[in-house]
Amino acid sequence: MPNRLATEKSPYLLQHKDNPVDWYPWGQDAFDRARRENKPIFLSVGYSTCHWCHVMEHESFESPAIADVLSRHFISIKVDREERPDVDRVYMTFVQATTGSGGWPMSVWLTPRLEPFYGGTYFPPEARWGRPGFVEILEEIARVWREEQAKVEQSAATILGRLQTMRATGGRASVPDVSVLERTVGEFASSFDARRGGFGGAPKFPRPSELLFLLREHARTGATNARDMVLVTLRAMALGGMRDHLGGGFHRYSVDADWRVPHFEKMLYDQAQLVLAYAEAAQVTGDRSYADVALDTLDYVRRDLTSPGGGFFSAEDADSVPPEHAHEPHPHKMEGAFYIWSDAEIQEVLGAGADVFRARYGILPDGNAPADPQGEFTGKNLLYTARSIEDVASMAGRSVDGVHAALEGARDLLMARRATRPRPHLDDKVLTAWNGLMIAAFARAARTIEGADSYLADAQRAARFVREQLWQPSSRTLLRRYRDGSAGVEAYAEDYAYLVWGLLELFQADGDADWLEWAITLQKRQDELFWDPVDGGWFSTTGKDESVLLRLKEDYDGAEPAASSVSVMNLLTLSHLTTGSFSDEIETTLGIFAPRLSQSGRVAPMMLAALSAYHSGTPQLIVVGDPSAQDTRALHDVVRRRYLPTAVIVPLIDAQRGRLSDLLPWTASMRAIDGRATAYLCRDFACESPTTDAGELAASFSAF
Repeated sequence: MPNRLATEKSPYLLQHKDNPVDWYPWGQDAFDRARRENKPIFLSVGYSTCHWCHVMEHESFESPAIADVLSRHFISIKVDREERPDVDRVYMTFVQATTGSGGWPMSVWLTPRLEPFYGGTYFPPEARWGRPGFVEILEEIARVWREEQAKVEQSAATILGRLQTMRATGGRASVPDVSVLERTVGEFASSFDARRGGFGGAPKFPRPSELLFLLREHARTGATNARDMVLVTLRAMALGGMRDHLGGGFHRYSVDADWRVPHFEKMLYDQAQLVLAYAEAAQVTGDRSYADVALDTLDYVRRDLTSPGGGFFSAEDADSVPPEHAHEPHPHKMEGAFYIWSDAEIQEVLGAGADVFRARYGILPDGNAPADPQGEFTGKNLLYTARSIEDVASMAGRSVDGVHAALEGARDLLMARRATRPRPHLDDKVLTAWNGLMIAAFARAARTIEGADSYLADAQRAARFVREQLWQPSSRTLLRRYRDGSAGVEAYAEDYAYLVWGLLELFQADGDADWLEWAITLQKRQDELFWDPVDGGWFSTTGKDESVLLRLKEDYDGAEPAASSVSVMNLLTLSHLTTGSFSDEIETTLGIFAPRLSQSGRVAPMMLAALSAYHSGTPQLIVVGDPSAQDTRALHDVVRRRYLPTAVIVPLIDAQRGRLSDLLPWTASMRAIDGRATAYLCRDFACESPTTDAGELAASFSAF
């Protein structure tokens, strides 16, 4: 019989609906029963595309014997961290503080008052790999609760108090000066892997906010080392196995230092942020290869992560059923099965064209994959770029164009074969925050990459989807999650911040006042709900949900940047669009983060990117004219070909002029000269003489 999770919308919770464990979703029913029966709570937190979550489910949560232990001694609660990041943050803070590390699945034991007293991540069913067994942990915790409950409760209350103190900010300070930026660039340089790209050793995670910070420092100072660290890293990632060379997009991270062997899940937030990084690298260098990677990634999102309504799905799993086991009644899933190839299958599909593909992507007869503990990659090949096109052409005695054509043909054939395999699980919930990031990526690519105009429609469609399905204008309430016809979970600070970012990028791409007006409304609502009037910065939650014991203010830019970091960037943009004053919020937030940035700046690279923008200044470019006209496009191309990360762009279109005059009154007098597209280059709302000549505009930027 399905358990209580069967009525939930979360794909992760639904994966566990047939477990013999008596699961509850996070909520009052579970809390009341724990208090009524005086049982501790076992809290399990994960997400639907998490490999080790699947492992723990299969080993432990599908076991009737383990389910019986849980039922006798605990109230079991399952939480999707992507739907409820507020719950996840509280208990991850505890686990990291008490164990020194964290991750998912996260396993935490709580008192009936929801105070944590023991936690960890993955536990095997029996002791192995130096980890205690899950069953023995359950039995020991049950014994301690039974025999020493008062001591456990006192300890839990003490720990919670320490966490509350530890997470308090240190009060206001002045905005850090540029020495913090320069010192942190040096810290990145000291850990940079000059041979292989990235920072540090294995595993290597893509962390685009680091790359965006370094590129902004290059723009601000001209420092070539900041730029080169980014370019080497992006090139290594694009050539390595972490990129899906057939279907596009990037896997979650590389388990080795060479970017060769990926952990195969694909997350929407990675695709979005990496598109931004590759698009900026293309502007910095003028090298089309970076733009091509960005567009290839967007094509993947278009094809595989876009809902019929235009919203973007969350993720694809790492695990899938190997094609040779697809017809078995209960087939075992394997990590990477959808993506890896035997040499024989390459030969079968490509025939005479196989050798060119083998040379390009490092295909070996016995497989190129390293040995893995389960032996699942034995004899298989992971695609990575082993040789340049020129080297392949030389080896094959063919022209470079001929090799390009052969590889494109091979890609089509192998994609068709791959489409016959069982696909990895798709997490088909639409999250507002991640959609905001993806809207920003599509809009930025359309605005900055030559020939990418068509991608603007994807951003517009997604923004309309979020507005129609997840925004309640009458109550000014934003929701976080949409799935299966239903929206729910009130949005968190990152939902507002990321969506505002996406809308500001979209406005700069199409000039539609709707997006700017909505962005301003969302920013005001974010401030009402999350702004800290005492110390500054934005809390992650409203503080209204009493079951969330800590009201945290995220100060770490990890796989997803902190809401406060993105919000400072947004306000810097808004402050150079509207005439409203945001300087207090900007400077207060940069000030409260000053100790963090000074002591360990690398933990908050997006906040550092905002600080770099603050010290760089923000040019404003207003282009008056029909966006489809050749003379208007010529003016926009001047900006497209320059890396101006802090510039604010306003496409001023006649159809939008009336509404923009209300939102941006300083643009009201800006008109086309002699009926020709006209550019106004400004700083702090003071503008140079307008020009209709692209060459003059380029010269003005050079001297600005």
